[in-house]
Amino acid sequence: MRINITLFAVLLLSNYSFSQQKDTINSSEKLSEVVVTGQLEPQSIKKSVFNVRVISKEDIKQLAANNLSDVLNQYLNISIRTSGSDGRSTVSMFGLDAQYFKILIDNIPLVSDTGMGTNVDLTQVNLDDVERIEIIEGSMGVTHGANAVSGILNIITKKGGGYRWQISATVQEETVGNEYALFDKGRHIQSAKIAHNFNEHWFVNIGGNRNDFAGFYDNKKGKDYGFNDGLRGYEWLPKDQLVGNAMLGYQKDNFRIFYKFDYYGENVHFYSPILIPQDNYPFPETYFTNDKRFLTNRFYHHLNSNGKLFSRLNYNISLSHQKQERDVEKFNYQIETKDEFANDRQTYQSKEVFYSTGTLSNFFNNPKVDFQLGYEITNENGFYDASAGTFKDDQQQAVDIRKRLENYDVFSVAEISLSDKFSIRPGLRYSIQSKFDNQYASSLGLRYLFKKGLEARASLGKSYRTPNFDELYTYFVDSNHNIQGNPDLVPESSTSYELSFKRACALGSGAQIANNLAVTYMDVDDRIDMVLTQVVPTQVYEYVNINKYKMWNISTTEQYTYKGFTAKIGAAVVGISRKLDLAALNLTSDDKFLYSLQLNSSVSYNIPKWNTLFAVYYKYNGEQQRFVAGTDTDGNAKFFLEGIRPYSWMDASVRKTFFKNQFEVTVGARNLFDITNVQSVRNAGGDSTGGAHAAGSTDLLLGYGRSYFLKLTYNLNFN
Repeated sequence: MRINITLFAVLLLSNYSFSQQKDTINSSEKLSEVVVTGQLEPQSIKKSVFNVRVISKEDIKQLAANNLSDVLNQYLNISIRTSGSDGRSTVSMFGLDAQYFKILIDNIPLVSDTGMGTNVDLTQVNLDDVERIEIIEGSMGVTHGANAVSGILNIITKKGGGYRWQISATVQEETVGNEYALFDKGRHIQSAKIAHNFNEHWFVNIGGNRNDFAGFYDNKKGKDYGFNDGLRGYEWLPKDQLVGNAMLGYQKDNFRIFYKFDYYGENVHFYSPILIPQDNYPFPETYFTNDKRFLTNRFYHHLNSNGKLFSRLNYNISLSHQKQERDVEKFNYQIETKDEFANDRQTYQSKEVFYSTGTLSNFFNNPKVDFQLGYEITNENGFYDASAGTFKDDQQQAVDIRKRLENYDVFSVAEISLSDKFSIRPGLRYSIQSKFDNQYASSLGLRYLFKKGLEARASLGKSYRTPNFDELYTYFVDSNHNIQGNPDLVPESSTSYELSFKRACALGSGAQIANNLAVTYMDVDDRIDMVLTQVVPTQVYEYVNINKYKMWNISTTEQYTYKGFTAKIGAAVVGISRKLDLAALNLTSDDKFLYSLQLNSSVSYNIPKWNTLFAVYYKYNGEQQRFVAGTDTDGNAKFFLEGIRPYSWMDASVRKTFFKNQFEVTVGARNLFDITNVQSVRNAGGDSTGGAHAAGSTDLLLGYGRSYFLKLTYNLNFN
């Protein structure tokens, strides 16, 4: 740990020293990337008041990423949590889980089981049609509403192209750990896309993707294993994903409009390890199992229009309808004949959302002042069937739950350039809520451009998180559990502060150096947690607004580019303070800050003569600690310090093009350090050293080991 902290200090000093270079460095004059997330209008990343991080389509290609889970694992302040039991992957930022981080596609929050844009399963977000990904850390409640507390991620999709016809097809084969076969082992991906520009105004894109994850056996024996020893099934469940999308667009002068449709379908297969005997006397016994399929169908419609009104006002309006249904199909599987019988399928969860957002800007005929007015409307209708087994009435009878949540928001943002170097950006949002008290969010951003290309930014943001469906309506009671939602919950409130410095400059040799240093502090009040509210006669747990959360983070990244060589290195230290309460026992946890370190780096080398790019990505995740409630050996409730041991993750790839870039081959490996499980250790009495106070350890499932991939892509472009 001491070596890692020393390295972090060296990175900070190098950031400062690069900023002090004088005669041999000239400011880079190349055009900055254009970003749209949180902006009044598309503009260069240098002019943005926010500290925007961009993942380009080249980064996505180098990682051979098919979904968000493939690509986000390598970035600072972001942690990915995977589950082999249901195949889901979710993201957390600054130690706050996926309920605080919002994922959008073309500025539209993506529907999920429990919310809009939050708790999104990363494996369900396909990247075939993506131009770039923009990430902003910290509070974005003014421009993006509820739950944009720790940050937002906006996926910008491709729209149109420079050729009359663009046709592409991809095949990707990947091992799952050391397991691979053409059909029943490994990961098998196929995709195709056709884009056509009818003329300079009209364009259409149509695409599809199939991702067959055949599961991870590990020590399990698969679905046709016929012995009752608990080894039937998979360590990671198999799942099939099917994606279809289409876009039709029109643009002329200052008017643009597009309609986008996406379909997502997923089947996750659960195979029970328990074999049930059938008496076939006088013939030998046969066996069947109680298996399940979990099926997801999601439909996404998005209509967007943007342009100018009255020759000056800029407008941007989006309408969206999304519907997601999750079904469970229960059936019996005959081991000997491999036949299914007694199939029963029903919808156990659905979410339908009507959403619209829009903005007007450029009110003043003054390049130094801009003002934006915006609105957001969300109409969210949620349903859980009684078969989900989580929702019951006061008589402990299973019931269907149907609830509608609505909000009607207005927001305004101003951008004022006090000089060519200094800009300020105040913002305010007011939200009318159907379920909760009306909410508001506010922000203030500052940007100052110093000499020699140094950019400084500061921001203050106040935001809120609304309770999700489970926290409000769960009522699960049996002989071993009593877990209750709380319809009287109130939204959490948060305040965040960020200060960042960025510099990009060119050396006399032609090399380029870029530095980025950011410091963030966040405070969350009325945090919702499940707490023990009753001890006798039974223990009762309930969701309550009771806890507090504080976080500070300092991170830095350095990038060096010379000819075809690019190297990046970054480090982040985060300190987290959580105050936890066991209300029924009047017991409160220690609220001291617990620290963890992340390091990441990447190296790529492009050889134009060979049309070949080599890339390596590395990330170190330091020990993560938190206080958790439990009972000691005497049955007394107390708080324990739980820590996840450090681990490292490395990916590598080689990409080569042939035949004038029409054919592309990418080979590589994920998880080169062969990570599967990481030890999670719980220590009594808050003693992080363990020793005599050790209270046990468990393994946290993170991956299925080292895997290798081969990706073949054919591109045909012509006019």
